[in-house]
Parts: sequence; structure tokens; C-alpha cells
Amino acid sequence: MSSKNLLVELFVEELPPKALKKLGEVFAQTLAQHLKNAGLAGPDTAVAAFASPRRLAAHLTAVAPVATDKPVVQKLMPVAVGLDAAGNATPALLKKLAGLGIDAGAAASAVAGLRRENDGKADILYYDSLAKGATLADGLQKALEAALAALPIPKVMTYQLQDGWRSVNFVRPAHGLVALHGEEVVPLDILGLSSGRATHGHRFEAAVDPVVFAHADEYAGKLATDGAVIASFAERRAEIARQLQLAAAQAGADLKPIDDDALLDEVTALVERPNVLTGQFEAEFLAVPQECLILTMKANQKYFPLLDAAGKLTNQFLVVSNISPADPSAVIGGNERVVRPRLADAKFFFDQDRKKSLESRVAGLAKVVYHNKLGTQGERMARVAAIARRIADSLGGGALAQHAEQAAVLAKADLLTDMVGEFPELQGIMGRYYAQHDGLDTDVADAVEDHYKPRFAGDSLPRGLVGTVVALADKLETLVGMFGIGQIPTGDRDPFALRRHALGVIRMLAEGDLDLPIDKLLNSAFTQFNGVEGFQLKIDALADFIYDRLAGSLREQGYTAQEVDAVVAQRPQRLGDIPKRLAAVRAFAALPEAAALAAANKRVGNILKKVEGSVEAKVEAGRLQEAAEIALHAALVEVVPQADAAFETGDYTESLTALAALRVPVDAFFDGVMVNADDPALRANRLGLLAHLHAAMNRVADLSKLST
Repeated sequence: MSSKNLLVELFVEELPPKALKKLGEVFAQTLAQHLKNAGLAGPDTAVAAFASPRRLAAHLTAVAPVATDKPVVQKLMPVAVGLDAAGNATPALLKKLAGLGIDAGAAASAVAGLRRENDGKADILYYDSLAKGATLADGLQKALEAALAALPIPKVMTYQLQDGWRSVNFVRPAHGLVALHGEEVVPLDILGLSSGRATHGHRFEAAVDPVVFAHADEYAGKLATDGAVIASFAERRAEIARQLQLAAAQAGADLKPIDDDALLDEVTALVERPNVLTGQFEAEFLAVPQECLILTMKANQKYFPLLDAAGKLTNQFLVVSNISPADPSAVIGGNERVVRPRLADAKFFFDQDRKKSLESRVAGLAKVVYHNKLGTQGERMARVAAIARRIADSLGGGALAQHAEQAAVLAKADLLTDMVGEFPELQGIMGRYYAQHDGLDTDVADAVEDHYKPRFAGDSLPRGLVGTVVALADKLETLVGMFGIGQIPTGDRDPFALRRHALGVIRMLAEGDLDLPIDKLLNSAFTQFNGVEGFQLKIDALADFIYDRLAGSLREQGYTAQEVDAVVAQRPQRLGDIPKRLAAVRAFAALPEAAALAAANKRVGNILKKVEGSVEAKVEAGRLQEAAEIALHAALVEVVPQADAAFETGDYTESLTALAALRVPVDAFFDGVMVNADDPALRANRLGLLAHLHAAMNRVADLSKLST
């Protein structure tokens, strides 16, 4: 029997919009994978996923009606156990065959057909058979059950079936099941539904109801024409995007809809036949910060605000409707009436909040719990302010320190405003507006917003040095505080986003090229927790955590593991130097002397590790005996000052390049000198020479990491 295309659709009540895209993908891919595992679909089977608010569907090409029989090899037992001296089956073999479904009457012929093969230890009896291939009905039933079980649904609902007796569990009540293999219905039964060839289209605009499919390949086309539904999530999304651009152009030559992929996905999951309409609101609302208006339109109404060429909000917005009436005025008017109270609320919050200064709200932070082991938000911001002051003093002090401390004190005050209480996503943003209204310096107002940055990977950094200082202080306080009370990320768990905070610190220090040593920053933050009960911080563990994040970030930027390990192993304190160190390591690795010197460096490190106690990098020239050690010492005396001078000026490439001259004397030393001499003084002097060499070679990076 020939392969045919397969269609499966589950018709349900409205699915969760934010999960719809993923639900459709998992449904289709799980179906396909299980059919492939059953031998009913091949590796070349093409899978098309469909997902709309009321349906999950999949179309698969080249699905067989019956899977081919599969050869099955069953290892039984050693020949000596299964057959007696006369070659007859023993009771043990007969019992084994019975377990395989071979009755006593057929046992004799089965024994005669057993295959013997030596497994390297003994002759073994094998039973070869053919397993009947699964039928599509059986295989698809299991695949559909697996697909529904695999859907990423955190919580299902229980509902009663129409018979009044049975109940089933699923994310939403299901009302229809289509299963077509070419022109034939595949008999399935799931969620109390039996499969057929009919579904339902758009609730209000379907031309035909029900929509009946004669063939599996009719699905998308017939659902569109008869059912007024664009079944493909991707096609529906593209159609919405096209209509948004068109409507924006018609609303104004320079206008464009806000770019928001998450909103576009959500709206795509809310409609089956999109129709974009343009609405507007009173221009007086534009006096409210546009972030507030945009957020309320997006979050509450799922509208697309229209921006002008400069990115400024206009008083027009786009609605993605699920109906297409001949006269859309009623739909537009309804949406305009709905959004107006939302905007009025935002205006009210904004006007009320500005009646109190940010500074007057700071005292209220003492009543807001931050963490039961770390105190209130007021106590936290006092720590952040102190850390910010110290960081600013390290960078020059003066006005920077004053502004940074002021911004740190005010940074969380907007948490007590009505606007942020309604829209937590606006914290920091509203703080900046209110700081500006209070007449504070621009860099202070900007820092109130920017101290949250970077919020996520790829986010912008604070726009000024004051914001950078406060953002550093805020993230360091969080890292030190959470590590001090044992809230350390494990596996995928990171409830306080400490990995993100660490990456934020790394980015600000590195990209800002700030002269702020890591250890000094951590110790400065640590001192602010004196007196916190039960606070115990292992600073080395926190430093390891930060350097681990640094290493991962550098690998993602395209540096090799060897290059990253070589640089990070030295735990450089000034992260702004990292790019230059990496460039120097890459240039050094390209030198012909690099491999030998890296191997020698690794050997030196291993020798020094085995010595009890520390080895001082001190050499007494008078104790040098062998020509090779005299030559190595002379080379170090000449090369090390050159390398150190380049290092001090920040020319790390030149510093490492200078070390290339050590290859010949280093090789000669290991070829001709016994380090562990019997004479203790001679041995100590040679170890001191190696310690001097090791220190010289590893200022920029741990070159032993380049040794393969």
C-alpha cells in the first residue's frame, strides 16, 4: 500500500495565547517523531504545524498505512543450557520459548530454526523473527496521546463530557478531531472524541459550517476559503505584520507601529482572520510619559501604538480585530471607548505622583521588606548609596560621588508611586520623570532609571558615569547580599537573577574600561553588611562565580576556550584589559615558539606545585653551575625587563612577544640541568630560577593553558 499525506486536527476552545506558538510546534513535532519511531513516517517526511486560537493541527507527507515488518533478534541462552546431549530442547529453553508465545506444539520446529552464534565466550542460541509493523490507526493513536501529553501546559482543567458520566483533563475543552490519511478517515478516539473529516471555521465569518475535508491536502486552503481562518501561525503573523505596515502608512507618511515581537506573537494567537483597524485618542493624553501610554495600550488592550519618525508616540493606534465588518466604525469606536479610561488612569497616576517629591518617599522604603534576612528596601538603598560613594571616590570623587550617592538614595523611591504600583515594568523609568520634575540634575535623573541596566543580554548600558556607578553598586549589593545568606544559583535555578547581575557588572567594567579592581569592589560591598545577622560571605566563591560568567561571555563572543582559559585563569582585576590580553594571547599563540614555551610553562608549574611550601623567585648568580642555567638566567635578566616594561604600559602583545626569546635557553635548561639536585642550596637556587621564569611568563595570561 502506498504512502499518503496525513492530517490531524484537534478543535478546542480558545487556547492560552502566550503559549499557542509553542503548543503548535510541540504538537506537530511530537506526532511526527512518534510516527517515525513506529516506522510509519520516514526521515524525509515534511511536517507543517498549524495553530490558531481554536485548533492545533499537523500535516505530514508520505505516511505509510502500515509500517514494514521489523526483524527481531532474541538472545535466548547458551547452547549448553538450552540443548541436551541429544540436541533436544531442555525445560529451560521450552519455558523461554513459551514466554515468546511459542506453544509446545510448535516448539520442535522453533528449536530447529534457532540460530547459533559464538559471542566470544560460548555458543549462544538466538531466535530470529519478524515483528508485524504497526498499523496507522494504532500508531497514530499512540502518537496523538504522546503529543497531547508532551504539550507544555503547566496546568490542565478537568471537564465533563457530553454523556454526563465521564470527565477528561486537557488545557481547554476539546470539541472535534480530524484525522485523514489521504481521503480516508483514520479511526481515533481521544478526549472523548472520535475522529472524522469535519471541523469548524471562524466563529462569525465562516462561509460554510462545518468545514468538511475530502482530502488531507485540502486543510489550509479550504479552511481559509470556507472557514475564514488562516490556520498557519506563521502565515497569520506575516499577514498581521503586513497589515500593520499598510495601516501605519495610511495613517501618516512617517508613522510606524511599535516593534514588539512578543506582542505580535500574542495577537497572532488571539485572532483567526486578522483585520487591522486604526483608532485614536485625545491628544491631551500625550502629556503623560509615552512609556506609560504605550505599556497600557500593549499590556491591557493588545494595541500597536503608532510612533512618528523620531520614535515619539502619536495619538493613533492600531487594533488587530478578529472580524471584518463592511463598516468598521463600530469596532473602532468600541476600542477607542475602551482605551480612554485606561489612559485617563495613567494620567491620573502621573498627576498624583508628581504632588510628592521622590525624596519625600524615601522614608517609606523603610516599611518595604526587601528580604527577611537582609532587611528593608530602605536598609538596602543605604548600603547601595555607601557602595556607590566608594566607587565614585575611586573614580575621582567630587561631584561624581555626590550625584551617585544622591541617585542611589532615590533609585527605588518610585516603587512607592501609584504609577509603578499599577505598572511595575515602569520602575526606574518613572523615577527618572519624577526626578526631572523635582528639578534634579540630568545625570542624577538618568541614573535613577539606568541603575537597572543592563536588564538583559544585549541591553544598553547606563548612559552616564553616575548611572554606571549606581548600577554597579546596586548589582554588587545584590550579589554580595545573596551570596552572604546562601542564595547561590544552582543548575537552572536563579530566582534573584544573580547570573544576569554578574554579567551586568562585567559588561560595565569591561566596556567602560573602568579602573576598578574586582576584589576591591567585592570587599567594599562586603563591609556594608557588617551587623547583618547570620551573614557569611566567602568572597572567593563569589569571585569565582563572576569569573565563570566572564569566561562564558567571552566564549560566546567567539574567543577559543584556550584563549579564554589562559586569560581568566590569572583572574585579571581590571576587566577593561581583557580584550587586549586576549589579543595578546592570540598573537603569541601564532608565534613558532609558542607551543614549546607553553609546554615548558606547564612543566615548570607542575614542578613548582610539588615543592613543599612556597618558592621565592630569587636567584643567586654565584650558585649557577651548568652552562644552560647560566644562559637561562642571563636571558631572563635581559628579557624580563622588556616584557615588564611593555606590561606596565598596557602593551600586552609586546610583553608576550618578548618572551619568545626564551625558547632556546628554556629548552636547553630542561635538556641539560637537573632541577632536583642533591645539594639543597643548589636545588633551591634552581627552583628559584624556575619561579622567576614562571612569574615572568604568566603576567599577561597563564600560557600553560595553550599547551595541548
